[in-house]
Amino acid sequence: MRRCAVIGSPIAHSLSPVLHRAAYKWLGLDWVYERHEVKADEVGSFVARLGNQWRGLSVTMPCKKAILSLGTPDMTVSDLGVGNTVIFGGHPADPATTRIYNTDVSGIGVVLCEQDNRASYLVYGNGATARSVVYALSKMGVTRVQVRARNTDKTSPLIQDGARWGIDVISPEKRPDILISTVPAQAAAEWGTAGASVVFDVIYDPWPTPLMVQAANQGLTMLTGIDMLAAQAVGQVELMTGRTIDFSILKQAADEAMSAASNM
Repeated sequence: MRRCAVIGSPIAHSLSPVLHRAAYKWLGLDWVYERHEVKADEVGSFVARLGNQWRGLSVTMPCKKAILSLGTPDMTVSDLGVGNTVIFGGHPADPATTRIYNTDVSGIGVVLCEQDNRASYLVYGNGATARSVVYALSKMGVTRVQVRARNTDKTSPLIQDGARWGIDVISPEKRPDILISTVPAQAAAEWGTAGASVVFDVIYDPWPTPLMVQAANQGLTMLTGIDMLAAQAVGQVELMTGRTIDFSILKQAADEAMSAASNM
């Protein structure tokens, strides 16, 4: 029996087990998917204890950089310096047969696939998730993105990265068509929807986020962190199992889990 898991800290809120187990059921796979509390400095020792039945790991904060030492990164991971998926091609402790991937970027692309790359984009935040968003936008053909952050000094590396990826990262200068928030829920609520017609909040805990409530009250098009979670899981399932699954299957599983949690 093959085993996979999600690791990170804190991890209790993760919906990854719900999504991957739903995928296994739909695909007819007798696989196990677990949840493990693992801190960044514990990643190496955790993987060293795994047996040959382990196929892969989903990875959340604060472990997305720590996993880079476990194996060979793909191009996206090399560009961003963070990954979210570990695939074991042999024994988990053998870095020569382990590959590191980042499906957050492809997940962002899935969520934004119907949006116009000529639209005006505004991103809240300048941290690791914002970098993934800007990278994903560059892959979509967007050439300019506005970034708003509390500490603008920390935006300089993102500006440099953007230039390397062929996208200009600038300070907010006009009302955006599309707002993408990567900051904590309260910060996004304070800044509001910025006059955008489409609002994408990558956060899904707490749910609904205050920004999504604002967007709903204003009748705006809403893209959610739940959408992104399901979309990036599609990529992980394919990497881990070698099988494809439709986004709608995992989106439904995520929506049902969130609905059940809100009714508790």
